Amino acid sequence: MRFAILLFVAAIPAVSGRWSGYLVDSRCYAAEERNVNPGDTEAHIDRDMDYEIRYCSPTTKTKTFAIVDRQWNRIDLDAGGNAKAAGVVRIIGKKRKIIVDVRGQLSTNTIAVDSITVAK
Repeated sequence: MRFAILLFVAAIPAVSGRWSGYLVDSRCYAAEERNVNPGDTEAHIDRDMDYEIRYCSPTTKTKTFAIVDRQWNRIDLDAGGNAKAAGVVRIIGKKRKIIVDVRGQLSTNTIAVDSITVAK
């Protein structure tokens, strides 16, 4: 049984690549995603996504970060990525919108971050 589980876990692919999007406070943005009318069938129709990005912009006190891509999908950063993102926020300060490029390995909606830079 243990061997079968090990084979299953090893078969889950990790995708290496580059992602670009808005840097947000992960907890704040997740709360905003949950803050919808339960009767809505189209989750993004009644939401002001621009407002949510601005509302959840990270501060120097933010501990967990995520990237929100162009399709408004949230991708969380791993612990190392959170530390790197905190460094970026400390350098540039609080802004309404921070667009970043992230390189790393994606596995189950979390990026194991190799590098994070502010997009030009």
